[in-house]
Amino acid sequence: MFAKLENLEKRYEELNALLSSPEVTTNPKRLRDLAREHRDLEDVVKKYHEYKTVAKSIADDKQLLDETKDRELREIAQAELDELEPRLQHLEEEMKLLLVPKDPNDTKNVIVEVRAGTGGDEAGLFAGDLFRMYSRFAERQGWHTEVMSSNTQGIGGFKEIIFQVSGKDAFGKLKYEGGVHRVQRVPATEQNGRIHTSAASVAVLPEAEEVDIDINMSDLRIDVFRSSGPGGQSVNTTDSAVRVTHIPTGLVVQCQDEKSQLKNKNKAIKVLRARLLEAERAKEQAKITDARRQMVGSGDRSDKIRTYNFPQNRVTDHRIGLTIYQLDDVLDGNLNQFIEQLALADQAEKLKSAE
Repeated sequence: MFAKLENLEKRYEELNALLSSPEVTTNPKRLRDLAREHRDLEDVVKKYHEYKTVAKSIADDKQLLDETKDRELREIAQAELDELEPRLQHLEEEMKLLLVPKDPNDTKNVIVEVRAGTGGDEAGLFAGDLFRMYSRFAERQGWHTEVMSSNTQGIGGFKEIIFQVSGKDAFGKLKYEGGVHRVQRVPATEQNGRIHTSAASVAVLPEAEEVDIDINMSDLRIDVFRSSGPGGQSVNTTDSAVRVTHIPTGLVVQCQDEKSQLKNKNKAIKVLRARLLEAERAKEQAKITDARRQMVGSGDRSDKIRTYNFPQNRVTDHRIGLTIYQLDDVLDGNLNQFIEQLALADQAEKLKSAE
């Protein structure tokens, strides 16, 4: 571990020099990549510097104990050792966690797709609940949410809603939300008080920048048509809705929420870029999961990851076995307990695999 830390420290110093060189500052892609690498190394290098400082103080105190018979000095040295040795052990554990490989997409904005699953109208209402939950969570983080595309249902809720969340470490926190969410409650239309089970799927994609995914415009087929559903006077009067088809992969993205055809086109291409990046990530992930199946964040959307039980005021995350009896609070966007525990479980699993 310490040999690796020495190499990271040297690389950090190299990056400090590179980031101020004209060759790098005039190359936006290289500057962005090196700045990201520098940022990723900063925490572990600072922690290593602190570790070395504490280790030197411990060595000095031990030397003093070996060389002096002065009672007062020995008491001072021993008191410092009693304080510094647990600190050194704690710093070593922190460095181990910091050495766990980071997902380079963690700092990116995200595209979240929520789709109603089994359960008919009740599933659509639940999809709406999930959208509001993530919107409130984003608001609590100081992030910005923008709807990219939506398909509403008659009694409220959504058949599908796609939205972007922009903010610091948005993907790093929301990536654990991908999967099937299940709700158990008595629908408003249920006269006999029976509990129904419905589901909605959530996909969380890192926003792809142009330098991540280069889309050849000749590979796109762009169709325009009239919007449908709620949306004001422009609905069904202008061809503002846009459908973008990526011919090589067959991926199709449709946006109609904006009155401007150009805005709908730009949003559709942004969603398409995110899906193409996710497809590339899935290929890489498959190589890893062939060797070992990750406990958290496998990306398998068919997995049931969480259940929201209204009669029992209970939310259970099945991946880590965490149950919270504050359903209203969770649906109001208080997801921190789940996200923190999922991140810890993810780190522990990766650390175990790296040993």
